[in-house]
Amino acid sequence: MTGQLTTADLRQMSTVELKNQLLALTKGRDIESLNKKVLFYKNQLEPFFQELSRRNEFPIAEEQVALVLGVWSPVWSTIPFQDILPGRIGEQSYQIFNDNGYYANIARYAPGNQLPFLQKLSSQLLAYDLMVLQKFEIKNGQWQIQNVGIEQAFKIRGLPLDIDKAENWFKAVVEAKLQASSPKIDLPEAPNLENLDKSTAKKFEKIFLAIPQLEHLYIDRDFRLIKTQREAKQRPSYTIAVRRR
Repeated sequence: MTGQLTTADLRQMSTVELKNQLLALTKGRDIESLNKKVLFYKNQLEPFFQELSRRNEFPIAEEQVALVLGVWSPVWSTIPFQDILPGRIGEQSYQIFNDNGYYANIARYAPGNQLPFLQKLSSQLLAYDLMVLQKFEIKNGQWQIQNVGIEQAFKIRGLPLDIDKAENWFKAVVEAKLQASSPKIDLPEAPNLENLDKSTAKKFEKIFLAIPQLEHLYIDRDFRLIKTQREAKQRPSYTIAVRRR
């Protein structure tokens, strides 16, 4: 559909229409391979991102902080780390921002959950919940992100990781961080990933110790387009997120 739309066509669409079109185009496609998603962005989504970025009413990072606080769901993304583990459940994936400067990416992983004939059986098995805890602040007009911790938990698959559970887990971890007396508590250290196989743990460790760059190409109270980059030489990643609370 987007191949038939010119820049002039996109500029004739309302902002609401552009956002709804992006959500419609990406619905059900976040489970595709990273290579397919990268090509999909380049071939179809990029003009929408560019047009919404042109309309961004809050281009100043300092103005974006109040808008970003709360709970979001990444509905489509080309961030590689999200799918290092198999079986991520999109509707149980969250980004939570707190006004104390902490935020977290939280997701439940349940391998085999996508296969209908395994869903009934797998509901009684264990799921793996993963939280990447980070700190954020604005410096020199830019978002500064620092990874500070990884939390893991095994839960029964049949009991969903809903918003309340994700928020409570996040709050408990942050409270523990704030109560800790160590002055180095927010310095990144290689995370303990003994629950993962060595190959996956090594990939997570490399990503965790990097200092990602974050930019909101577009943001309002209910919708965000985010560009992230782990290293200057790395290909940028793009995320569409919608507010959950």
